[in-house]
Amino acid sequence: MAKTIRLTVAQALVKFLNNQYIEFDGKENPMFAGIFGIFGHGNVVGLGQALEQDPGHLIMHMGRNEQGMAHAAMGYAKQKRRKQIYACTSSVGPGAANMVTAAATATANCIPVLFLPGDTYADRQPDPVLQQMEQPNSLSVTTNDAFKAVCKYWDRVTRPEILMTACINAMRVLTDPADTGAVCIALPQDVEGEAWDYPEYFFQKRVHHIDRVKPSERAIREAVDLIRRKKKPIMIFGGGVKYSEAEDTFRKFAEKYGIAFGETQAGKGTITWEHPLNLGGLGETGGLGANTIAADADLVIGVGTRYTDFTTSSKWIYQNPDVEYLNINVSKFHAYKMDGLQVVGDAGAALEMLDEALSGTGYHVSKEYESEVKAAKEAYDKEVDRLYHIEYTGEDFVPEVNDDFDFKKAAKEFIELTGCSLPQTAVLGTVNECIDKNAVIVGASGSLPGDLQRAWRAKSVGSYHVEYGFSCMGYEVNAALGVKMAEPDREVYALVGDYAYMMLHSELPASIAEGKKINVILFDNMSGGCINNLEVGHGQGSYGTEFRSRNDKTGQLDGRLVPVDFAMNARSYGCVAYTVHTIEELKAAIEDAKKQTVSTLIDVKVLPKTMVHGYGDWWRVGVAQVSENQKVNACYEKVMKPHYDAARKY
Repeated sequence: MAKTIRLTVAQALVKFLNNQYIEFDGKENPMFAGIFGIFGHGNVVGLGQALEQDPGHLIMHMGRNEQGMAHAAMGYAKQKRRKQIYACTSSVGPGAANMVTAAATATANCIPVLFLPGDTYADRQPDPVLQQMEQPNSLSVTTNDAFKAVCKYWDRVTRPEILMTACINAMRVLTDPADTGAVCIALPQDVEGEAWDYPEYFFQKRVHHIDRVKPSERAIREAVDLIRRKKKPIMIFGGGVKYSEAEDTFRKFAEKYGIAFGETQAGKGTITWEHPLNLGGLGETGGLGANTIAADADLVIGVGTRYTDFTTSSKWIYQNPDVEYLNINVSKFHAYKMDGLQVVGDAGAALEMLDEALSGTGYHVSKEYESEVKAAKEAYDKEVDRLYHIEYTGEDFVPEVNDDFDFKKAAKEFIELTGCSLPQTAVLGTVNECIDKNAVIVGASGSLPGDLQRAWRAKSVGSYHVEYGFSCMGYEVNAALGVKMAEPDREVYALVGDYAYMMLHSELPASIAEGKKINVILFDNMSGGCINNLEVGHGQGSYGTEFRSRNDKTGQLDGRLVPVDFAMNARSYGCVAYTVHTIEELKAAIEDAKKQTVSTLIDVKVLPKTMVHGYGDWWRVGVAQVSENQKVNACYEKVMKPHYDAARKY
């Protein structure tokens, strides 16, 4: 009989987590750095008691909002390239429900986070308990069932011994590069405190090896044959390259064969901007360089990409009638996309095998194609320079997004109210110029991810951290805390719009409590500017996207703009804050913020419609096919329908 140790379920869980390790390329480290938690009746006397009694090496961090703290956990894991993670615990009910959005964000981005929500009583004797959601059709359904749709693995520990299989399966998914994401182990509050004689082997040190899975020789041969038939290839640098830590392998492969590449949001910033083959962002939020070359590419080599609709411009951007796809991905599911040739394996291992097989063929792109790539790169760099130096010139100023929006009227009101006329692109350029070379920027939602992918110049490895798999408003500030915890020696900047900041910035005060300085650069255009562009650009009016007061005459939200003093808000938490009106003031604020030891916020008022516009891209959205508004009808017939008909349909 195995030796046993009598522990509660919660105590056993904490002991188990302390003994999990990750090994990758010979480097081994503890899998869990700690636990983010907000305690309530569903977890405080269970998991809370266990952590208070013996946390081991796990550090407990007190969150301010369950979604916010889970975003911090995701930010940490993403910045650590999925090699070390956090768990998150909440009480039952609203605490657990708050984490569902964060779980979806983690799963959409393939980032491992362990969720440990409290649950209602397994024995049901006190039902209905505080915060219990009763469903007459099934008393076994609780709030935590909502995690099933957004997690890669879900379990509920209704008996103490179930914990063992639940934990082993959780580790299986959390350490699987092909199928990782959020994992939920729901913990009924009575079972958390129940004791059981656990076998000692359950708590032995377990090393979870992330192996570099190699593709088949057959797949490599077919890939070589495909590449050799093509004259105008383009590579996609996806997040899978970053998590594989294969950027050097990717770069050397591209250089050896002269193949230019575009970046996804998850991949961007792993190879710095000045590389001659790096054409920048690709697709719907892509820049001038990558989109120019992609339009005529006859081969797309997607490495570690999920081929989201933004990467493919809703499967439209690759217009060459002879275009084919070569997909290198550790996930067979993603490798099958775009009806491509599947090379299933680790990005680094696959590229090394492909290089070995291709090197003897003498393959290299033509001098003519090299010239096209060079011209596209030069045009792209020149365009970014232009964007960075745009100045507002008064009534004759034409904004980058020049749609049917009444810009002159809105700009006049905005300037009178704020005393500021800064274009968003100029602010981005100034930030890019002034922050340290190794600083990390964090983004997620609104117009900023598009601007960043199109125009941000990443100057060091790991300096670009944008969540765009779920584009979750509120990720920015909270994830910045996780990034700072992962990289304490680098300055971290959350670039966030006013809408997203107001939606969730709960871990800004947590950064003060933790002594982890983050910097928030807040772009305030008094609107949901990105969505305003979407609606106005597709024939609609400005409806429900500007931050205006209710108009007594019309009954609509079309009254005056509603200003917010975000700097004052940040100061109330203990941050050092700045309100800037000019580029000179912005530069001074950035420099002063570097000297601070607490978190900072720079409140920048930016003119609406001055974000970066598109470059030969298209995004399929559900435009009305019939409308009383003739502009909407014209948009559908002239823009949406022809593009959709021309898009690839896989």
